[in-house]
Amino acid sequence: MSIQDITDDAGEDRGFKRGTPNTVFHIDDVHKSFAGLHALSDVDLSVHEGETHAIIGPNGAGKSTLLNVCVGRLKPDRGAVVFDGHVLTGKTPYEINQVGVARVFQTPEVFPDLTVLENVMVPGLSKKHGHFKFSPFSSFRKESALQDEAEHVLKSVGLQAQLTDNASSMSRGDKRRLELAMGLIQKPRLLLLDEPTAGMARHDTNATIDLLKQIKEGGMTKVIIEHDMHVVFSLADRISVLAGGRIIAQGTPEEIKNDPRVKEAYLGDEEV
Repeated sequence: MSIQDITDDAGEDRGFKRGTPNTVFHIDDVHKSFAGLHALSDVDLSVHEGETHAIIGPNGAGKSTLLNVCVGRLKPDRGAVVFDGHVLTGKTPYEINQVGVARVFQTPEVFPDLTVLENVMVPGLSKKHGHFKFSPFSSFRKESALQDEAEHVLKSVGLQAQLTDNASSMSRGDKRRLELAMGLIQKPRLLLLDEPTAGMARHDTNATIDLLKQIKEGGMTKVIIEHDMHVVFSLADRISVLAGGRIIAQGTPEEIKNDPRVKEAYLGDEEV
């Protein structure tokens, strides 16, 4: 099983058709304040099915707050988040995950005392059985088919040699790949990635770009928050720019590169 197989399976589940733009994820007039400080204001954003949509902006722009609203970790003061006809606003992170949304965190959130293989099997078990309650010493042994699938996913992200290693012993870059595998095993219809290459060396970053390109070819819809413009312009079909909690520009990579508002607020004279 390859990355293409995994993402093709997810595409078949939602009836994905290449070349047929369709808005599948929409953020509608979202506001969020903390103690009177407006973290998000009037945020509207639409993501087409099968595209890779990047959200960029300076530190403090509201990117992580927006992602936390999308996955149910924060409730907006106003507005709604909708995925494939499901209103996500007001749902728990678990309920949002069950309708096909998976998130890869900026700081890897893995189970340090479990092996690499077991880490991937945990979300696979949750997705399969509809709950997170299991005994690792009995449930893992009963799931030979899921174990095979987890091994294939780990091979696709280059971690096949570390199956029996404890996650606590992994490098930061490998933990990032492990968490990506934990997202992929769920066969999400929408994958949200919060700075997937943060802290990586350049060769690890390039390997992650190649991996995300393979996922893109499978048709999975992705939203990426990323500071590395090399990553953004290598992957994104469209880009939204946040500054001061507001969307100041949206468009294709070429449009964003040449937008004077974006240059002033974020890109400056950076080579991209």
